[in-house]
Amino acid sequence: MSKPVPAFAPIELACADAGVTLQMTRWLGHLRAERRLSPKTLEAYARDLRQFLQFLGEHWAAQVTLTRFAALEASDVRAFMAMRRADEIGGRSLMRALAGLRSFGRFLEREGNGKVGALSAIRAPKVGKSLPKPIHMAAAKRFADADERAGETRDPWIWARDAAVMALLYGSGLRISEALGLKRRDVPLPGAGDVLVVTGKGNKTRMVPVLQNVLALVQEYVAMCPHSLPAEGPIFVGARGGPLRARIIQLTMERLRGALGLPDSATPHALRHSFATHLLTRGGDLRAIQELLGHASLSTTQIYTGIDSERLLEVYQTAHPRA
Repeated sequence: MSKPVPAFAPIELACADAGVTLQMTRWLGHLRAERRLSPKTLEAYARDLRQFLQFLGEHWAAQVTLTRFAALEASDVRAFMAMRRADEIGGRSLMRALAGLRSFGRFLEREGNGKVGALSAIRAPKVGKSLPKPIHMAAAKRFADADERAGETRDPWIWARDAAVMALLYGSGLRISEALGLKRRDVPLPGAGDVLVVTGKGNKTRMVPVLQNVLALVQEYVAMCPHSLPAEGPIFVGARGGPLRARIIQLTMERLRGALGLPDSATPHALRHSFATHLLTRGGDLRAIQELLGHASLSTTQIYTGIDSERLLEVYQTAHPRA
């Protein structure tokens, strides 16, 4: 007997019967509670499955039932993928959609609703690997310089806040969601610690080092902030005192990259790329960089080796016993 799945918002679809929508609701609840997927990933998976069910309803000219879904054929899935490609959907989005559909199929099988073999028979679309575009070392440092904001009409404490956030992205390699998710108690005072406990993807925590000059920037912002910052609350807040949104930092970087003459690729996430690339350039160990970034697989981190292949060749020729 399957274990209870936490409740999720009820779903209604005209193209599917109550049995399918019930299992879809239970599947999303399972992904949230057991797999601990992020809200954005859940939203994307739900959207992909809705689109697939709507396609099947039109493709079969009949309402989708659990029995029909279990009898799905590979040609049905290929027709759906072709329809999505015709809408100019990228390979990564197609790959995510197929992953979500397979997850739903496995969930139905565990719940005793038949095996959907057709989903396993479809090959995932090939996705070309694009190299991250790091920001030049000198420019990355200038993003955390409040003096670059001279002439802006915003309050000085907001300048200090943005400088502190971007210093964390580049200085500790954090994702923007990780930096904005920090509680005040998570960030030590300058001289009182050199480690952050960060909650990353999948609600997994990891410890990352933090530079003292970055902590000094954070403390400068805290001292200037006009809003109350309790220990259990977010350390970075918006103009009205609520949690700071990622879009605010993105807009700040848009203004700054124009002033610094940088391309559109200079985004908050590019500061994280720069952190990894510049560590590798200075001889950093790839496995250690994997841990710092919170990558589950080393293959994810290895993408940075394509950026600095000359440095890797130099290390190889210097360190290998037969070189």
